[in-house]
Amino acid sequence: MSIDWTALGQVTAVSVGVTIAVVVVFALGVLGLARFEGAREGGGGGTSPLGLAQAGLCFLACAAVVAYGIYLIVPQFH
Repeated sequence: MSIDWTALGQVTAVSVGVTIAVVVVFALGVLGLARFEGAREGGGGGTSPLGLAQAGLCFLACAAVVAYGIYLIVPQFH
């Protein structure tokens, strides 16, 4: 049985790239929550909605990527 090393390398590269991207987007969501909490504790109202919106969008994007991955893996969804 012969292994196609090019295909294996491509799958590995895409997997690592998507994993890094999801971690970065999740970290941006945590940063948005920190901005929201910091503005709420500091009494400032200017950046509070922006931080909450940033967190919501980032976490929604992460959930969408995870849901798409589950859709690709589970054959009953096709």
